[in-house]
Order: sequence, then C-alpha cells, then structure tokens
Amino acid sequence: MGGSKQKIKDRVSEGGAGTVTISGKFGSEGPVNAVIESVVGRTGARGEVTQVNVKILEGKNKDKEMRRNVKGPVRIGDLLTLRETEIEARRIRENRRLRTT
Repeated sequence: MGGSKQKIKDRVSEGGAGTVTISGKFGSEGPVNAVIESVVGRTGARGEVTQVNVKILEGKNKDKEMRRNVKGPVRIGDLLTLRETEIEARRIRENRRLRTT
C-alpha cells in the first residue's frame, strides 16, 4: 500500500505546475452578506448596471467598504450576497469635455 501512494505523489509533483487547490463555487470563505450604503451611478454600455458602495457584514473582510457593480434594481439599505470580497469595481469615469465653448 505504501508504494502505490508514493507513485501517485511522484506523478503529481512531476507535473511542474505545483499543487492546485480547488476552492469551489464561492471561493475560500463562502458567500458573504453586504449592505448597500450609497449608489454611485449607472454604468455599462446602456446604463444597465448600477455601481454601489457596500459594507461587508461578515467574514474576514468584515466592516470593509468597497465599490461593486450590481445588475438589477437596488436601493440604499438592500442586502447583497457576494461570492467574493477581494475584487473591487473600477470607478465610473466622469464625462469631461476637453474644450469649453
């Protein structure tokens, strides 16, 4: 028995890529709840996405405030369930005119 386990271990280490950890559908800590604190604005090619500031309510990033993009109707105080809390949305660019007439 001990020899077959060693052979499997050797085959994995010979792959060169190293060990791969599959964390599942929701990342390492699972789904996390967050509450919408403010609505920043509309984004997307047709304005179908709303950018909001949320506050994480639980998990390793508890009390962290971050910007997220949300599709669908939302308002301040709504509860969102986030799959991950590491990635933050980019800021919406403002419409600035280069020339003033």
